[in-house]
Amino acid sequence: MADFDGRLKKLFDEVDAYIEELYGDRYPLNPVRPKRGTTANPEADGLFNIGANFTPGFTSELGRGYLINVSISTMEKVDENVRREIYEAATEKVKELLLVYFPERELTVRHDGNFFKIQGDFNLGDV
Repeated sequence: MADFDGRLKKLFDEVDAYIEELYGDRYPLNPVRPKRGTTANPEADGLFNIGANFTPGFTSELGRGYLINVSISTMEKVDENVRREIYEAATEKVKELLLVYFPERELTVRHDGNFFKIQGDFNLGDV
């Protein structure tokens, strides 16, 4: 479990860096948020916090998986088209990196309602 979570964290740290490079200068940073690279954890600084939360998927047609989350730390209103563009760029990068970080697993990214969800082989071995 720790290995899976660790690789997933590294994957999302890489996605965060990618999205920061593409869009990090588009909006002013929330004044209470540290500048990019000033903390030990990319989730805690910069314009974006990109990650995933596991959901058992009880109310989803697709079932369980990891919902991809993209938070933008600005006080300025973000145009919905730009928000969608950022979210889709992050999702495409996740798709690309799943093959790098989890080559032994069959994982996909699928659209689930208003979200994108990582689904597939989450078998973590014998417990």
